[in-house]
Amino acid sequence: MAVTLPTGQLRRRASQWGQLGPALLFLLPAMIGFYFFYVRPTILGVRFSFTDKELLDKGDPTWIGLENYRDLFDDKVFKNALWVTLKYVVWNIGIQTVLALGIAVLMDRLSRSRALRTVVLAPWLMSNVVVGMLFLWILDYQLGIFNAFMDWLGFDKIGFLAEKSWVIPSIALINVWRHMGYTALLLFAGLQTIPKEVNEAALLDGVTERQRFFRITMPLLRPVIAVVMVITIIGSFQVFDTVDITTDGGPVHASRVIYIYIAQRAFDRRDFGYASAMSVVMFLILAVISVIQMRVLRANESDLA
Repeated sequence: MAVTLPTGQLRRRASQWGQLGPALLFLLPAMIGFYFFYVRPTILGVRFSFTDKELLDKGDPTWIGLENYRDLFDDKVFKNALWVTLKYVVWNIGIQTVLALGIAVLMDRLSRSRALRTVVLAPWLMSNVVVGMLFLWILDYQLGIFNAFMDWLGFDKIGFLAEKSWVIPSIALINVWRHMGYTALLLFAGLQTIPKEVNEAALLDGVTERQRFFRITMPLLRPVIAVVMVITIIGSFQVFDTVDITTDGGPVHASRVIYIYIAQRAFDRRDFGYASAMSVVMFLILAVISVIQMRVLRANESDLA
């Protein structure tokens, strides 16, 4: 027996199908760009990782199977680059998350001024290259204004970008300065989703600011923190511009992060197949880290429910 839908429901379905065409039309430019700049290069990269592809070789590359991946397990430089990248991520994420969360809470508690949010976001609007060149001048051992100030105070100068023990923390702090405002605004937006009634009830019950932060704000902000952590950790693993401008992987490869090594193998040594294999491995590592983070932090669950 045929089922007849009510007239109102039929009209709604027709309206939805009628809106689908214009929606797809507006999405088409973005979808084309996504295909040519993300999907297609990804497919080619995976394909090249199984070949001996050279950068300027116009001929068809030779299929070598898993040879590039086997070589990765014996590549001490690759392992060192991963270790250096991990140290950078720990420094960057640890400091950036704490500072961004503090800024977000202060903006939520003390001032929600748009002008203040603009100031906080300003460093993020600067190019990585510009930021790298700026701090290359500020932290220079001989001519940098920071070391000049340290010398004026009577302290010894520090080779922030020239000493092994200082280079990774220095690069991390440079990127913390640039990105913490953007991260703070993401967390600030998450704070706006917490119902005001919850905080008002806590204040009436005499809950201290410290207790309100750890027992109310943090649990309710957890899904937002999980998403922000995934975004920032992926971005930290992909650090390249700042390192390339300030140290180029030095001193003595102390700051040669994984993407610097990939660029060196792909463009300096023209070993595009091997560089593609490293990129695929990094993609898989980041995918696993993201899934683990989302599961551990329960990003799809909210304590507001």
